Amino acid sequence: MNILQKITDHKRIVVAERKESLPISALEQSMYFSRKVHSLKQNLQQNNFGIIAEFKKQSPSKGIIHENPDVEEIISKYVAAGVVGCSVLTDEKFFGGSNADFVHARQKVEAPILRKDFIIDEYQIIEAKSMGADVVLLIAECLTKKELFQLAKTAKSLGLEILMEIHSEAQLGKLNEYVDIVGVNNRNLETFTVDIHTSLGLVEKIPNEFEKISESGISNAKSVVRLNQVGYKGFLIGEHFMKTNDPGRNCKLFIEEVQSLLVASS
Repeated sequence: MNILQKITDHKRIVVAERKESLPISALEQSMYFSRKVHSLKQNLQQNNFGIIAEFKKQSPSKGIIHENPDVEEIISKYVAAGVVGCSVLTDEKFFGGSNADFVHARQKVEAPILRKDFIIDEYQIIEAKSMGADVVLLIAECLTKKELFQLAKTAKSLGLEILMEIHSEAQLGKLNEYVDIVGVNNRNLETFTVDIHTSLGLVEKIPNEFEKISESGISNAKSVVRLNQVGYKGFLIGEHFMKTNDPGRNCKLFIEEVQSLLVASS
């Protein structure tokens, strides 16, 4: 059994438990249900490039990335650095995240925030809305075409934007009209190996009606410039920032370096 299968199997258990402890009717009472979302898609469209900075404590491949990080401080610094959006991991067992981390981030900033998790059930979409999410992640590798369609439709009905993540050309067959952004994950979710050539090879296969972002394994400004030049507008980066003592400052310096390289290459 590969790591992705282990994660999704465990997620089904977690979701079943949450449904028992906090029913949908309770989630719908959240103050965030009536708020208008911040659009990550629009932010990407309005910028030449955009960094989506992630709050990430640990991962199955790297272990602990940052000991006891302050989510409010880090997310605030990300936004001040000029990101187009943020991402907060909420998976607990494998990534050390929590719904509480997300809520703390939401309370601190007025910027698009992606709920980063392994979503396999409509309950998680409603849960994301109740926490104040603007965008939800749907991983094509975890879902059938029918499942992805239904989850995206539910998310759109709640006003949320949808980031569909792919790792191969075949997964583009699961695209539907509710998807806003297509993200190419440079990390193979079965082996957790990383190669940015995955993004380079898929960019022209993604229909231009969708905003395109590259995810995972991006650790230098030159890679961002290279990917931007072939058509990617957004770049989801977490580990590269979070492994430092000051993720927010690292993010700011990174954005400034990308900007300088883009000016020099124009």
